[in-house]
Amino acid sequence: MSDAMTMVWRNVRHTRRNPGTIVMTIGLPVLLLLLFVGVFGSTLSAGFGSSWRGADYIDYVLAGVLLMTVGYGSTTTALAVNRDMTEGIINRFRTMAISRTSVLTGHVVGSCVRTLVSAALVVLVALGLGLRLDSGPLGWLGAAGLLTLLTIAMTWLGVAVGLAAKTAEATAPFTLVTQLLPFLSSAFVPPEAMDGAVRWFAAHEPFTPIIDTLRGLLLGTRLGHDWIVAVAWCVALALAGYLWARTLFRRDPRG
Repeated sequence: MSDAMTMVWRNVRHTRRNPGTIVMTIGLPVLLLLLFVGVFGSTLSAGFGSSWRGADYIDYVLAGVLLMTVGYGSTTTALAVNRDMTEGIINRFRTMAISRTSVLTGHVVGSCVRTLVSAALVVLVALGLGLRLDSGPLGWLGAAGLLTLLTIAMTWLGVAVGLAAKTAEATAPFTLVTQLLPFLSSAFVPPEAMDGAVRWFAAHEPFTPIIDTLRGLLLGTRLGHDWIVAVAWCVALALAGYLWARTLFRRDPRG
């Protein structure tokens, strides 16, 4: 635990010294929220009609922006881990008398805290823009729990990608997926408003049930079976990312 906390503090210090990380993880999601609400909100919500209970667009879009906040955090983690790998820092840590798992734990814990702080800031800004949270304390706790689980899952995937990539540029496909898939989901418009194959894909991709569950928990709307699918996806992604990262980290660096 002591080694892990040392690595967490190392991660925090790197974040403080890297303005780009702060902007990418904390500032960009807020700007994205302001962009979609202030610039595109009236146009996008015009097609909703009565299909979404007449809610303001800020109420609808918040869940999608929170998911993209987690995505930005995971890409930042992938780049940080890859930098440690390519610069030889992790190989040096392997030779030191410290817990091997503390290196990855430091990245995961530091990234999760940074991402959740960013998500809290997004919610505060959304409240200032007129967000209405009608679900009550239990709904808020449920939303916080789901968001934390998603953050852990995406962070472990980011760690695994950072370990697997040979260069920083090689993490680009992961960045593309985490930033593109939310646009092809229910994040900004309902899948029913889409056409053809795009509608089918948006209705069945992993992020849609997560977004719908997060939105329902925040606004007190009916969840249905979406929450089961959302939790299952989060657990599956977390397990896959953790096992992949552990396998990559334990391999012989000379291999």
